Amino acid sequence: MTAVWELGATLGEGPVWVARDAALWFVDIKAPAIHRFTPATGETRSWPAPAQVGWVLPSARGDMIAGLQTGICRFDPVTGLFTPIAAPEAHLPTNRLNDATVASDGAIWCGSMDDGEEADTGRFYRMDGAGCLDAGLPPICITNGPAFSPDGTVMYHNDTLGRRLWASDVVDGRITATRLFATIEDGAGYPDGPTVDAEGCVWVGLFCGWGVRRYAPDGRLLTTVSLPVANVTKVAFGGPDLRTAYATTAAKGLTAEERAAQPLAGALFAFDAGVAGLAGTLANI
Repeated sequence: MTAVWELGATLGEGPVWVARDAALWFVDIKAPAIHRFTPATGETRSWPAPAQVGWVLPSARGDMIAGLQTGICRFDPVTGLFTPIAAPEAHLPTNRLNDATVASDGAIWCGSMDDGEEADTGRFYRMDGAGCLDAGLPPICITNGPAFSPDGTVMYHNDTLGRRLWASDVVDGRITATRLFATIEDGAGYPDGPTVDAEGCVWVGLFCGWGVRRYAPDGRLLTTVSLPVANVTKVAFGGPDLRTAYATTAAKGLTAEERAAQPLAGALFAFDAGVAGLAGTLANI
């Protein structure tokens, strides 16, 4: 376990390996900023965001797509400019976008949440070239995910405050059925962002849980990887063989005493996952 970038993020989130850059991209939601780490050189770069930014994903056009509190934007790393392209929750100014992924067909699936972490106003959306539509799942306070199975037929998504992980069957871009996948027991933290590896197992960051868990496709707990910080938000697989796991973390919510005891809170970590991840897909947007 190595802290590869001790940036002290307030709420580091949304790591994604972008093969064309040979780099890991992620965000600090509360700073707010977009970050890029290039492991081959150790280079780090950051871009300020104009609003809270929940995620950033690579587009087939060569730029990036970012989910801000104000809506979904096209982000150009060359100029640093954000161009709005969709506002699925313009009617909910106290909500913000929180996590996302690109499905095998190039569509972006993303979730929202109540920024005050109280109201059940968070929903999931699917966005493609035709627009951004509600995915049809019941509203919850804090959504996390989604992430897809290797064959793209199962979507994993989390109810963070409810400590529940769900699995939904997806056919032709539509959810057809949803079932409970796993539950995080009291005292073990809250399920944050999920990621799926090449064996179809689900990795989930544990906020207030000091680590990451790996679940089998049938929901059995297989492995727990401990980290030296309490708030672990999400894992992404990267490197030339996709076998390095990168974990984003957060200093958010820590007291001064806890922060002193966790000097690496908010750092980006890397460790050997013992398994490969899935190759990423570019968004067709």
